[in-house]
Amino acid sequence: MSNKIITEICVDSIESALAAERGGANRIELCDNLIGGGTTPSLGMIKLARKYINIDINIMIRPRSGDFCYSPIEFEVMKKDIEYAKKYGMNGIVVGILKPNGEIDIERMKELIELSKPLKVTFHRAFDMTRDPFKSLDILIELGVERILTSGQQNSAIDGINLIKDLVNRANEKIIIMPGSGINQDNIKDIIQTTGVKEVHLSAKKKVESVMEYRNHNVNMGGDTITPEYDNYFTCEGTVKGITKILNLLEEE
Repeated sequence: MSNKIITEICVDSIESALAAERGGANRIELCDNLIGGGTTPSLGMIKLARKYINIDINIMIRPRSGDFCYSPIEFEVMKKDIEYAKKYGMNGIVVGILKPNGEIDIERMKELIELSKPLKVTFHRAFDMTRDPFKSLDILIELGVERILTSGQQNSAIDGINLIKDLVNRANEKIIIMPGSGINQDNIKDIIQTTGVKEVHLSAKKKVESVMEYRNHNVNMGGDTITPEYDNYFTCEGTVKGITKILNLLEEE
């Protein structure tokens, strides 16, 4: 495999962003709240990420977790966040809007794409919630979107590997298909060789124990969530290095 394979690491902290860059990542997807699927990071995080991170940064434009059908005021928030992304040196935006019927909201996507110029646009995993992935693919090509982030409409990219392969073939290099969700050192080679993708997306995260010595186990700030209050998750520099090594070997084949 001769062409370079791009590694994008999704992060929701500056610590993770720094670890991703040290590990050899080519690009960062900067988010908040990865447990909720990723939302727009704070302005402070945007500014400091651009100050300390030298590789490309694509910023998540998503005003809340949950579905991808947004109210008029949420749409206004998204537009304002795109303005900040342009002002503070982001390289691209990651966004997606759907209609209640599971189709892409073409008119509002057009508006966001126009507003974001000259930044590149990635359509995120809202794609995995669309009714017809091939129709959606054709729409996004027509809109001029640079890439689609997808798990192949399954919980993980390895489970959706067949659809990802079909999307790559149908895209015919008119748009980048970037698999994401559940990609790790054990399955990344299989995913790339099966689908022929040239970019991959993962968090490479590990659990880091809280430094808190005093702990009140009667309270969970997220309510009845599956994530314990004193579990923190950060991108692992060593894991990114391991991924980079695998991809370098693939590129030489």
